[in-house]
Amino acid sequence: MAHEYRVTESEILLDAPILAVRRDRVVMPGGHSAAREIVEHFGAVAVAAVDENGRIALVEQYRHSVGKRLLELPAGLLDVADEPELACAERELREEAGLAASRWGVLVDLITSPGFAEEAVRVFLAQDLAEVARPEAEDEEADLTIMWVDLQEARERILSGDIVNSIAVAGIFAACEAVERGSQGRDVAEPFCWRPRSLTERRKLRGHGRDLKRM
Repeated sequence: MAHEYRVTESEILLDAPILAVRRDRVVMPGGHSAAREIVEHFGAVAVAAVDENGRIALVEQYRHSVGKRLLELPAGLLDVADEPELACAERELREEAGLAASRWGVLVDLITSPGFAEEAVRVFLAQDLAEVARPEAEDEEADLTIMWVDLQEARERILSGDIVNSIAVAGIFAACEAVERGSQGRDVAEPFCWRPRSLTERRKLRGHGRDLKRM
């Protein structure tokens, strides 16, 4: 029989606006327990927005963790209580790229760092695009730039090491495959079963309201 990894004890080590760190004591095969530190996360969405000319919208954004600007897909946290993934994707596409789409599908679901983090990301395919007004941006997003890149060029920029953001890598390859097959992706109504819940549910119980980042 498969071993049951029971949690016997948990404690919160860090509680910050966009993440928390939790230490669990987990029963291992043989009966002993071991500590496992977990980064709790709201989850996120990303959007591969592809126009009628086979170009994908990419954003270049400063990421302080690596001290560099990275080429990425428009993306954002699921940090609004009970917000559907598609609604978040529509909002992020508007806010980051100034775009709206009339055709949506699910490209791929990702667990970005399963060795230590709960973060899971749903990547959408957005097509039939139209320009819309972008709201005024703040912080790093105020420095964000948008570019249109041919899908095949984007794939080559991954292979050359120019695009290294893991969500962008997966999303671009999946978008290339979908476009080549003439696929619109999976139904957007398909449940996102990997969406993290630990941090979200704890913040909701504390009465944080809709803005789960509010401390």
